[in-house]
Amino acid sequence: MSNILISIDQLSKKYPSAKEESLKKVSLEIKVGEKFGIFGPNGAGKTTLISIMCHILPYRHGSVKFYHKGELIRFTEIKKRIGFVPQDLAMYEELTAFHNVEYFGALYNLSRDQIQERANHLFKLLGLSNVANKKVKAFSGGMKRRLNLIIGVIHQPDILFLDEPTVGVDIQSRNAILDFLNTINANGTSIIYTSHHLEEAEQLCSRIAIIDYGKLIALDEISTLLSDNKVQNLTQLLIKLTGKAFRDNV
Repeated sequence: MSNILISIDQLSKKYPSAKEESLKKVSLEIKVGEKFGIFGPNGAGKTTLISIMCHILPYRHGSVKFYHKGELIRFTEIKKRIGFVPQDLAMYEELTAFHNVEYFGALYNLSRDQIQERANHLFKLLGLSNVANKKVKAFSGGMKRRLNLIIGVIHQPDILFLDEPTVGVDIQSRNAILDFLNTINANGTSIIYTSHHLEEAEQLCSRIAIIDYGKLIALDEISTLLSDNKVQNLTQLLIKLTGKAFRDNV
């Protein structure tokens, strides 16, 4: 149990207006230091699962437990060590990039000196140093995505949740983001990630869960799943396990 970070058991979630459950008795474990991917078609329940793990969404059935050095801990004890980078950009476009980071850093009780030091470091790493004092509304999509990531990690989280962190960005921004994620993971940050960019996911993640219609249908190392299902890549694996039917009108 000492290497378990998050344990999910029989987790179910139904939205009040929905006919079907978005998650149906999902059980899995995520290990300390992993780059863990959650994948599936549109509407499969990926974002719902991540939102529940972050305590953004409530749930009634099942459990989500966090561990630290093998000991069960309450979410209130770990929430300040969690970072979340949502698919929808979470920033104020009328503020400068630095003022956005300053605002969110203050929410984590970082001192002004800590914010300045970390912001300078992150802006340099992610290519935003020359626009740190410009208003976000003038930024390109890739610049906003990189700023979104900086906001999510300004407090140096132990666990980072990412929901489509590179959607709509160019190849340079995508590479910069992936390089950064690999770097912080190598320095100890556990990563839980979901995306529709499956080639990117195959580069980043080692172990994955595949969800379809709210059910967990696969869970293992990517290499093992590819071998067991006799496919060459993650795209072929998802098509084989979830079918070719369109899901964007569900």
